Amino acid sequence: MKEYKVLVINVGSTSTKVGLFVSERPAFQKVIEYSGSELSSYPDLKSQLSRRQADLEKLLKSENLNTGALDLIISRGGLGKPGPAGAYEIDDEMCRDLMAGKYGKHPSALGPAMALTLARSAGIRSIIIDPPSTDEFRDLARVTGLPEIKRKSAFHALNQKAAGRRAAAKLGKKFEDINLIVAHLGGGITVGAHEKGRVVDCSHGLSEGPMTPERAGILPTLDMLDLASSGKDKKLLEKRLVGQGGLFAYLGTTDVRKIEAMIRDGHAEADFLLNAMSYQIGKEIGSMASVLKGKIDAVVLTGGLAHSLMLTDRIREWIGFLAQVLIFPGEDEMAAMAEGASRFLNGGEPLKKYGG
Repeated sequence: MKEYKVLVINVGSTSTKVGLFVSERPAFQKVIEYSGSELSSYPDLKSQLSRRQADLEKLLKSENLNTGALDLIISRGGLGKPGPAGAYEIDDEMCRDLMAGKYGKHPSALGPAMALTLARSAGIRSIIIDPPSTDEFRDLARVTGLPEIKRKSAFHALNQKAAGRRAAAKLGKKFEDINLIVAHLGGGITVGAHEKGRVVDCSHGLSEGPMTPERAGILPTLDMLDLASSGKDKKLLEKRLVGQGGLFAYLGTTDVRKIEAMIRDGHAEADFLLNAMSYQIGKEIGSMASVLKGKIDAVVLTGGLAHSLMLTDRIREWIGFLAQVLIFPGEDEMAAMAEGASRFLNGGEPLKKYGG
């Protein structure tokens, strides 16, 4: 198998992670960090682009990296037009939609535009793979109780798919031949039903599913309607739902390590609330078991919170009867993108056209 040089770009809310991979092996990985106050001076995401681009190019110059010697540039995807998982070539239409927030706003929108600029100057291709707007839902999964509202797909597709492939390898099977329930556990929590490689249903990362360290998750609709009608500012309410909800709303911290320490010190409420979150995660996993009609090869726990044995052990108590539980801690998006780039360059991942 031929070796390829791939530049990987992962833009987050206060950082830009950059890595050079020779095939799937990291040659270097660096992080450009920003303070929240520094970026808050920009009125919107688009206005950050020139600063982020300049800082990225400065870093590459300091590493003596010649982009002309690369085979490919891959960026983390953003909230673009919904479509199946896979590799998509970055183009102007994709970048326009992401920068305008047409399908949702997230800092990851900056990455594809930065990758495209570098790729064009180097005369090479740039792609995204398994973006968060990945949509492989069954039509049944879109139905709600109101015709004006449809369920949408928005989840940690990159990490869920990567963890699913690792689980398949551990089981000695092909990802496309097995059924999995994959729970990404982090600041956001999503639980997906993977049916022979396709995520046919999944909790929405912002508005559904269990509470998380910082998000409220799904709420009773009539009580939520009362809260929304109480005269509270919409932006403040949105922040309570996503950013200041979940464990933070009860305990004032999103750091599960601190919550574990509180529990070890005898903090009864912290113990109760971690139980509540594990209960809700288990209940969501159980609902996805019904989506797969009980035909499950494994339940997979992944993401940053999967490092917490206290949490994963509690989740296992709720769902261990369903299937074997495999745990892949962490969210190595850089490695997942490098693996996807390798599949594409070696002909195992066909290239899709955005919006096509």
